[in-house]
Amino acid sequence: MAATFASRCSRVGRSLFGGLSNSSPGLFTKSHEMTCGNYFSQVKQQRTFIQMRTVLKVVDNSGAKQVMCIQALKGKKGARLGDTIVASVKEAHPNGKVKKGKVVYAVVVRAAMQKGRCDGSQVRFDDNAVVLVDKQGQPIGTRVFGSVPHELRKKKHVKILTLAGHIA
Repeated sequence: MAATFASRCSRVGRSLFGGLSNSSPGLFTKSHEMTCGNYFSQVKQQRTFIQMRTVLKVVDNSGAKQVMCIQALKGKKGARLGDTIVASVKEAHPNGKVKKGKVVYAVVVRAAMQKGRCDGSQVRFDDNAVVLVDKQGQPIGTRVFGSVPHELRKKKHVKILTLAGHIA
């Protein structure tokens, strides 16, 4: 769709402004660029899997603020809701349990990519967020902030659900 519109814009630009001389080159190009630019800014960003080098927000009180995904432990394409990943801590609170640079395990509790449910509805969040866990799958923090989907129950992360304030 975007490529189709871009080709139409360029054709319109050539047909309408092609007969003009080079004496006024910047007269019509700005309005033409603004028309195409406004359309492209409205095109939605494609939501993808959580894969290597994806920066995620940490939504527990373990001490980390942001982590970067090193590896998704399940699936070739990447991780989705409820999957476990290996991540590196990029930002951390100074007095937290987890320090910057530490390699940790994390469970994806919010993902921008939509996930279909059994009843036909789909769940999608605005951001990508994780909860840090140990090797056994127990959460490091004692609180989970924000909403957490009930799909975690199928993935055997019941402890995270009990710590969460709101289940979506």
